[in-house]
Amino acid sequence: MRGKTVWEIGGFIAGGVLILFGAVAIFLGVTGFTTTRDAIKDEGITFGTTDDPAVATYAEQWAGEQVTTGDQARAFAQIMRYHTINAEWNPEHLTYAQMGRFLAADDPSNPAGTSDDAAALKDETGATVSNNYRNQWVTETALTTALNVSYMAERLSVFGLVVGIALLFTGVGLVILAFAVFGRREQAKEASRATSSTMIPAS
Repeated sequence: MRGKTVWEIGGFIAGGVLILFGAVAIFLGVTGFTTTRDAIKDEGITFGTTDDPAVATYAEQWAGEQVTTGDQARAFAQIMRYHTINAEWNPEHLTYAQMGRFLAADDPSNPAGTSDDAAALKDETGATVSNNYRNQWVTETALTTALNVSYMAERLSVFGLVVGIALLFTGVGLVILAFAVFGRREQAKEASRATSSTMIPAS
């Protein structure tokens, strides 16, 4: 009998803990979601028109609109990558990893550049000239990473919200189950008392 009481109390405690965790997870999920969207909106990023083939490909439905959601931030990141890898100065569609750190002395207009100090273009002081084409990729990578992180943050917030709801319902279910078990026990006690009283002979 004592073991049953322990299980019943444990059910109430477990249910209460899950309800608490669920409420906290829901709060954090909603807060993270709204904070992410507010941060994206504060940047004031706006899509171009569909005359831009990148916009037509990745964000046709949002053309001319401000970027305010994680999905839109991801689409804008794809547009930026498209512009960089298909830029006029990048006819070979080179990525950041395919470019050298310096401009090549024999062909400074080639974005491929070189990472060999001896073959690098030198300025009037004799210092190597950094590859400005590669630097554009550095900027693009930093900005698109930030946009993709916004998308990820929004998705994680939604996941946290879903988990919180699941925990909340699970906790409520455990509490209801504990009440049901406790109620049956009390009913059994009352029935036992009623049976015992009917069996006592009248004096």
